[in-house]
Amino acid sequence: QDHFVESGGGLVQPGHSLRLSCEAQGFIADYYAVGWFRQVPGKEREGVACISSSDDGNTPYYDRSVKGRFTISKIKHRNTVYLEMNSVKPEDTAVYSCAAGAAYTSCSPAEFGYWGQGTQVTVSS
Repeated sequence: QDHFVESGGGLVQPGHSLRLSCEAQGFIADYYAVGWFRQVPGKEREGVACISSSDDGNTPYYDRSVKGRFTISKIKHRNTVYLEMNSVKPEDTAVYSCAAGAAYTSCSPAEFGYWGQGTQVTVSS
C-alpha cells in the first residue's frame, strides 16, 4: 500500500532544532505535491508546510505560525521529504504527519492522501 513513513521526532528544548524525514513507500514523491501536517489532541489536523511536485517550481507554502522557522525540502530522486524545524516553541508540540497529493491550493489536509502514521514532536524544557 502506498504511504509515507515519518521519522525524526522526539523531545527537543525550546529554541533548538529538529529535522523530520518522510520517506515515500511504493510511489515516487517527485511526481506529487507533499505536505507536512500536525495535530494535537482535541484539535483538527492543520497544514504546516507544503511543497509542489519537483517539476512545478512553485514557492513552498508555510503556515504563518512557522514561517521563517521551518523549511520543507524535497530531494529529487531520493524519495524523501524533510521538515527542518528551527527555533522550536512549546506550541509546536504535536504529532507530525506527511501526505501526498496531485497539487494543492491551500495546504489543507483534505487535498492530500497516502498518509503516514506520524511522528511525535514534544517541545519542552
